[in-house]
Amino acid sequence: LREASNASEGNESNATVGASAGRCQGLDIPNELFLALGLVSLVENLLVVAAILKNRNLHSPTYYFIGCLAVSDMLVSISNLAEMLFMLLLEHGVLVMRPSIVRHMDSVIDTLICSSVVSSLSFLGVIAVDRYITIFYALRYHSIMTLQRAVVTMASVWLASTASSTVLITYYHSNTIRLCLIGFFLFMLVLMLVLYIHMFALARHHLHSISSQQKPTTAYRGGSLKGAVTLTILLGVFFICWGPFFFHLILIVTCPTNPFCTCFFSYFNLFLVLMICNSVIDPLIYAFRSQELRRTLREVVTCSW
Repeated sequence: LREASNASEGNESNATVGASAGRCQGLDIPNELFLALGLVSLVENLLVVAAILKNRNLHSPTYYFIGCLAVSDMLVSISNLAEMLFMLLLEHGVLVMRPSIVRHMDSVIDTLICSSVVSSLSFLGVIAVDRYITIFYALRYHSIMTLQRAVVTMASVWLASTASSTVLITYYHSNTIRLCLIGFFLFMLVLMLVLYIHMFALARHHLHSISSQQKPTTAYRGGSLKGAVTLTILLGVFFICWGPFFFHLILIVTCPTNPFCTCFFSYFNLFLVLMICNSVIDPLIYAFRSQELRRTLREVVTCSW
């Protein structure tokens, strides 16, 4: 992904690149920050996966999807950690490799990063659909979302993510490929927005129904407010963490030589930090809010097996 981001600047002349660099220095992100965020994300998501595997009460499609999201975020962290360590070892002369081998390793790591990113976005959408079915088709949920369908969904996401990522990294210079990735992000954003707004509208409808019959209790008003805050956090975090990177891709396609665009490109490391932050925040939103999962996590941390 980093290589793909730098490819846009390769289309410019050296003079243009130098001038742009002089006007816009970008933001220098310490390697230690990448490593720290990657380790935190790795530990968090590893705990989520361990808790789901340990507790049989969590062996359901909903938690399997959350577990797959945790695995995807964990792969994002592992991939970025591997790339960062690989780069540091090369820069300090600890590893000495031929350029062809370095390019091959870079392609493999980029493919793993891209696959984990695509699968993470996909499982965010799957979780949104699962929650929608839980709310609007509660009585038929177990007949709609069977274990077999959940397994097929998870396998399909992993297979599609691996295949699409291989194509994306192989042909990353193509604007068509970048447009496909942008379209995928916009589709996931619209899907989550529509589903969560519909769920929030249902919650408001229930609140108005109770209000017309009796004075709503403070607890119910608090629950409704909590639901609204949760949905706002979900969509806000998704857009803040993923939006800048995909806006970066849009600018690569639309204005690769524009001074404003080249200045925006120089902040690419910041966009990477936001993407890794999303892997840190996801467990807090999707997993740690479950009381059953929190109890199991405490048992995992204290080794109460």
